[in-house]
Amino acid sequence: MTRVKRGVMAHKRRKKIIKQAKGFKWGRKSKYKLAKDALKHAWVHAYVDRKKKKRNFRQLWQIKINAASRAQGLTYSQFINKLKKAKIEIDRKILAQLAEKQPDVFEKIVEKIK
Repeated sequence: MTRVKRGVMAHKRRKKIIKQAKGFKWGRKSKYKLAKDALKHAWVHAYVDRKKKKRNFRQLWQIKINAASRAQGLTYSQFINKLKKAKIEIDRKILAQLAEKQPDVFEKIVEKIK
């Protein structure tokens, strides 16, 4: 069996980690051990924040829909309830866009469910 020298692959692996840590502060951008630890934490935050982003947008859409529906004399919960009873299936993202950019269309939806 021939001897396999692993230096090239190890160097590549470490180089890749250092490259991913570009922009970090202090030794975490240049020292492998620190960069590896910092990246583990960064990846956790990135994963969690991708989930948080969805929550934040849904919250924003609810606020926009609530403001527009209150102008029509309904609360958010009443509006959503009447939408479901009328079997109108428009998601909150689209409703928020309609409320913001095309209030006349949103008003027609409110008239239809009243």
